[in-house]
Amino acid sequence: MDTELRGKGVLVTGGAGGIGTALVRAFSEEGAKVAVHYRSREAQARKLASEVGGAAVGADLTVEAEVDALVPASVAALGRLDVLVCNAGVWPAPDEPVWEMSLARWRRTLAENLDSVFLCCRAFLRHVSTTGAGNIVIVSSTAGLFGEAGHADYAAAKGALASGFVRSLKNELGRIAPLGRVNVVCPGWTEVDRNRAKLEAEGFVKRVTRTMPLRKVGQPEDVARVVVTLASDRISGHVTGEVITVAGGMEGRVLHDD
Repeated sequence: MDTELRGKGVLVTGGAGGIGTALVRAFSEEGAKVAVHYRSREAQARKLASEVGGAAVGADLTVEAEVDALVPASVAALGRLDVLVCNAGVWPAPDEPVWEMSLARWRRTLAENLDSVFLCCRAFLRHVSTTGAGNIVIVSSTAGLFGEAGHADYAAAKGALASGFVRSLKNELGRIAPLGRVNVVCPGWTEVDRNRAKLEAEGFVKRVTRTMPLRKVGQPEDVARVVVTLASDRISGHVTGEVITVAGGMEGRVLHDD
């Protein structure tokens, strides 16, 4: 099915990462022009942008001035901007229960995963207010739906995106773009570089898929295809404010004994 994304401008934050790279390639395959955002992976972003005929744009998404400049830079590079994909995020590796977590870590995690999305959406919506059209897809996490012990900071930030933020934003967006839409995708365990060592450990996949009827780990492309579907007005034109889980049917209970 034609997604009708050909020629449209798409900004993917965190575009040089595992899921980000899949997102950039998926949109490019649909004929979209893609701005690949990066913070530290400039070389990877520029290489990927060159491969897909897009543009690399840099910014620290926790710095207000840099985010405010990101959208105009993307418009200038692509000629237009129709879709924002908020994919960038940071999972703090140390396992720290709340009673041991510092306020500094809590604030840093929220800044990197929640404040950053607010700033990106704000900058994009200021652009939308001048064009009257635009779609947003936010990449959250199953941690925001089921929680994640040792990472309450990350779960809190991702949970906010998948609840109050998207439900408020869908109604506000209609004030400036009558057909504008915003949706959230929550990936579960996905085979990206930061998970690879864990996934290769004996018995790990079997253990983490006990709550999933589809006993396999997701691929970045699984997430990317859903994001592209939600970004397409032709396919998902009557879908907004929704949270789509891409996690093999994950539940908050054990489904398998082994």
